[in-house]
Amino acid sequence: MNTKYLAAAAASLMLAASVSAHAEGKNGVAAVVNGEKVTVAEIRKIYDGAPQIHTQEKWDTFYGKALDAWVSSRALLQAANKSDVRKSAEYRKQLEAAGNDIAARLYMKQELEKQIDEKELKRLYDQYKTNFVSEKEIKARHILVDNENVANDVVAKIAKGENFDELAKQYSKEKRIDLGYFTKDMMVPDFGNVAFSMKKGEFSQKPIKTQFGYHIIVVDDVRNSQPLSYKDAEPQLKAILAQEAAKKLLSTVGQNAKIEKYSLDGKMIK
Repeated sequence: MNTKYLAAAAASLMLAASVSAHAEGKNGVAAVVNGEKVTVAEIRKIYDGAPQIHTQEKWDTFYGKALDAWVSSRALLQAANKSDVRKSAEYRKQLEAAGNDIAARLYMKQELEKQIDEKELKRLYDQYKTNFVSEKEIKARHILVDNENVANDVVAKIAKGENFDELAKQYSKEKRIDLGYFTKDMMVPDFGNVAFSMKKGEFSQKPIKTQFGYHIIVVDDVRNSQPLSYKDAEPQLKAILAQEAAKKLLSTVGQNAKIEKYSLDGKMIK
């Protein structure tokens, strides 16, 4: 089982859960387009439903970018609704195709949910814990710049005691400062080799060059990785079982269907 994938999935879930649930926007409203409200909750649902985004952008950064796109999309939909596009043959054709796709996906989802067994989940989790191998991992922050001279200037400022996060806001081309916990092989070699040679509380005395630019690292913690709890591992365990069940389902419906296949020259394929 891919334990690193489990760890990454769980980290994303924990990040999503940690975000405050207080009302945002203007009483929960993100925008009003021609009198129609767009709520913060609508945008939040997209963010929470895509854990991979969490490792790239914080919620407030994503919100700022998504809001304009969301407003434009809503305005476009309103304009479409005022037109006669829904009466067109092309609309009906695409609507039917989309409906067929939705029906097939919902059917598969319903059938797979029936086959997710709690006992099998726990068996899979026990297998994961048995095979788990602890690795050294660190928690770090970084500043990424394109110019080596600028990177050296940043290192000098850190050495003088200037705040790392404030320098990151000022200089870093990547807004994701906190990299969280990671193992050595999760990073490119030049980055990982330096980071894992450092102790907790240390910062890199020289910029680290990678294909992305010049990095300045500060190590916030060093620890040995631990297996995920059952609760944190459960979503990925379910995904593993669902993938196996999907293969069986597709095989079963194919075997139970009466199918005739033909080659391009019209001959039946046996």
